[in-house]
Amino acid sequence: MNPDRLTRENILDFILDLFAEQGAREYMGEAVSMAQHMEQSAACATADDAPQSLVISALLHDIGHFIGGHPIESLERGIDNLHEEMGARFLEPFFPSSVTEPIRQHVAAKRYLCAVDGEYFDHLSSASVQSLEVQGGPMSTAEVAEFEANPWHQDAVRLRRYDDDGKVKGLTIRPVSDYRDAMQALLRN
Repeated sequence: MNPDRLTRENILDFILDLFAEQGAREYMGEAVSMAQHMEQSAACATADDAPQSLVISALLHDIGHFIGGHPIESLERGIDNLHEEMGARFLEPFFPSSVTEPIRQHVAAKRYLCAVDGEYFDHLSSASVQSLEVQGGPMSTAEVAEFEANPWHQDAVRLRRYDDDGKVKGLTIRPVSDYRDAMQALLRN
């Protein structure tokens, strides 16, 4: 399906097709595939009793790796693929800000947590540490203040923690298709 022809009526089929076609790809040396990582992140959000919009943010937070101009391997080569921005822009015509803004800010949330939480960095996977440097490293004091002024920063931090926890090999979780009704309920009219 051509991404330029996406509508409210076919966006969910397109998303499910992306997961089917690209979801089995390796995720930067992590123990899970791309799809498993995003599905596990959504499972973490569900277990945390997050609002449905944040569950769907967790489910779709790395969709920019599927549709962006630079593949995920770019991060391994030292090129920031800006997947968070690509994903948010892709989803904006179809989903509310409560879904897209945490996605847009989830990389910034990693940088933020590295700056304000002395123990956070020690819990990052090696792939997240590698990508952190490409993405700008821990925030400066000025960047922390700017991030905290963003009305979506708390949801972005929650999403970031789901992202970090969604990397468990062999975990049985719900597939993306099980979230279709929840995504449908959040689509813009």
